Amino acid sequence: MHLLLTRPDTGPEPDLMQAALVAAGHRITQAPLLSIALTGAMPPLDGVQALIATSRNGLRAVAAGPLGDDVLGLPLFAVGPATAKLGRSLGFRRVVEGPGGARALEAVIAADADPAAGVLLHLAGDTLAFDLGGALAGRGLSVRTEIVYRTETAGAIPAEAVAAMRQGTLDGVVLMSPRTAKVYAKLVGAAALVAEARRMVHFCLSEAVGEELGPLGAVRIAVARSPHSEEMLALIAREASDSR
Repeated sequence: MHLLLTRPDTGPEPDLMQAALVAAGHRITQAPLLSIALTGAMPPLDGVQALIATSRNGLRAVAAGPLGDDVLGLPLFAVGPATAKLGRSLGFRRVVEGPGGARALEAVIAADADPAAGVLLHLAGDTLAFDLGGALAGRGLSVRTEIVYRTETAGAIPAEAVAAMRQGTLDGVVLMSPRTAKVYAKLVGAAALVAEARRMVHFCLSEAVGEELGPLGAVRIAVARSPHSEEMLALIAREASDSR
């Protein structure tokens, strides 16, 4: 399949999803709709019992500086397999892996963390799709949310992607977050590409991602069984097999 990959530019770090898609035989056109700016600093750890990472970007941000034993010795609650894998590669000795998605991670943290042991430090971006801190506060846990990276939205779909859409060579679009899907829908409308978008499959990480495509009308949406990258790859593989 020829896929439009809308994930943010990761800079020098390889995009593992792109690599996996290429290895599976797919053709990729890049269209990063968000850009990530990392702070490069670990927030203060006074009174912290554990860290929470709801994306790989949260870990990438603090890993820009040296991670000492005071950091790596803390438990890390990771939103899903990809974030957990990065945490282990950075040297965290105890990584508690969630099933994907901040909502699902809430129950994992609540079952493991001790309300009396101290605060949970959430390494977050400037836009949160789910108020994890508020949800955990309702379970008696104290959460300190620190913004360690910020996102900016693209002003237009890249010219190469626009050309591919108009030529009808794209089979699908990969959308990994509600914010990305919202930006995509806005830019597709602004570029008068709605008819072209309706010819493609929109691979969405979750139902919440798919809901942001409402302004485009009746587009084809396929949603991953669980909100993490491995299930997205499996979803795309199934669609590719069915289309042969």
